[in-house]
Amino acid sequence: MKKLLTKLAFAAGSFAMLTTAQAADVKRAITKVAGDVYRFQNNFNYSLVTITDDGVVVVDPINAEAATWLKANLNQITDKSITHLIYSHSHGGHASGGAALGAANVIAQKNAREAIDGVKPTMRFDEAKTMEIGGKTFEMTYLGAGHGDDLIAVIVRPENVGFITDVAAPKRLPFKTMPSSSVDAWIDQVKKVQTLDFEHFAPAHGNIGVKADTDDVLKYMTTLRAEVLAGLKAGKSVEDLQASITMDEYKDWAQYEVWRPLNVQGMAEYLVKAGKVK
Repeated sequence: MKKLLTKLAFAAGSFAMLTTAQAADVKRAITKVAGDVYRFQNNFNYSLVTITDDGVVVVDPINAEAATWLKANLNQITDKSITHLIYSHSHGGHASGGAALGAANVIAQKNAREAIDGVKPTMRFDEAKTMEIGGKTFEMTYLGAGHGDDLIAVIVRPENVGFITDVAAPKRLPFKTMPSSSVDAWIDQVKKVQTLDFEHFAPAHGNIGVKADTDDVLKYMTTLRAEVLAGLKAGKSVEDLQASITMDEYKDWAQYEVWRPLNVQGMAEYLVKAGKVK
């Protein structure tokens, strides 16, 4: 019995050390985008943090641990509390843990779930919503169905920062096989982003860029679509396409080596499933 208790104690201690080490490996930081607008980094995810005269507006909590850290560390940039939480969309990797922020005002697109990880939005909108909060203007625009069916872009003025989640990022390939999406509808979402007026492109993944980066994203996706479709119509296999469609123009983009073949695979799977190959 004594040996068993010793082993259990050792195992518990090892698990605690592992958990602590894993927590220590999480990269978190709050960095300025422009003016009173910041991005909060939690490893490879970002949320947007804006200081207004009336309080702090956060777009996306990411997860409970991240949201708890953000709330505890806001004193790095302000002594104001969080008053508003805006959801870019309700996918778990961006929208979990909202309760930890304690925002009284919670905003989401009308297609979002009734409760997002236990948090019920207090305000919903359909196509677009503009709010004045503490001297800042928040323009929220529904991007249509594609990558999710409740995805919005958020633009903060006067800083002219556009927070765009998942559909595009400056000089970064789309995520892996572009899962759970109609790629054509996703392309339409990128086109919708192009109609918006902003200067600083602050993505939820990747580096900050400028609005013109959306042109490059659209060119990448439409070129990839055309080349994959042509290959499929010529009877090529996915493996053949992965070998031949190299998209060399984008070699310097983030995740090129790992995600390019997955992008080809995802595009091929979508085009076949959608009946585009005839």
